[in-house]
Amino acid sequence: MSKQIKMSNMKKEVMILTGVGQIGMAIARRMGYGKKIIVGDLNPESAEAVCRILNEAGFDAVPVEMNLSSRESILNLIAVAREHGEISMLVNAAGVSPSQASIETILKVDLYGTAVLLEEVGKVIKEDGVGVTISSQSGHRMPALTIEEDMLLATTPTEELLSLDMLQPDSIEDTLHAYQMAKRCNVKRVMAEAVKWGERGARINSISPGIIVTALAIDEFNGPRGDFYKNMFAKCPAGRPGTADEVANVAELLMSDRGAFITGADFLIDGGATASYFYGPLKP
Repeated sequence: MSKQIKMSNMKKEVMILTGVGQIGMAIARRMGYGKKIIVGDLNPESAEAVCRILNEAGFDAVPVEMNLSSRESILNLIAVAREHGEISMLVNAAGVSPSQASIETILKVDLYGTAVLLEEVGKVIKEDGVGVTISSQSGHRMPALTIEEDMLLATTPTEELLSLDMLQPDSIEDTLHAYQMAKRCNVKRVMAEAVKWGERGARINSISPGIIVTALAIDEFNGPRGDFYKNMFAKCPAGRPGTADEVANVAELLMSDRGAFITGADFLIDGGATASYFYGPLKP
């Protein structure tokens, strides 16, 4: 018994998981065994429920209430994580959708919040640490930005991001446009942060899933753009939506030693929907 107690009190490497959806859980199951998993979410009951599922499956997870739109809340999450050991992995699967939130909320959570999380974790990630952030195919659909605009999204100090002219109300058409801008920013911030993470011997990448069967996707299917999304996966080369485990397959590569030469990259996993959007039956 004393040996078991001693083992449970030993500090482990820590994985931070933000967001309690199917994609984050699938990645945590692949990469989180043997680590302390700190599960951060805006809804504490949801975080507790995910931790209960993980712990009953042999993992070691702890819930933390976390608001991705708040730097203070993000710093608290990181502080809690560091109490348990060195942070070696980040899985950022938190966010909102165009059908769930306002333009302001989308930009504050998915754009600003993700940028702050990558920045702050990058300051403390251990050597050989690794992270993935879940972006979206939406960032690949919008027209190309200028080199200057991409530079601004990638390198503007986080506390100045939401003040950029391109993110002001008169420049954002609707919630989908806000979401696309947020996801484009995610990919650009990952590229810029990869340089900084690399100085610590760590790696960071993004994954841009298409239609994945999750609670968030079901909300989209039943929302005002439901027919659009159903048509999208019907006419993509794969002919179907994806699964969280298929996204986790990519994350497992990126977060393992097999992906040691991959950093600052974005991986589009959408069943070919974006290809069809530009060059096939989904072309507008």
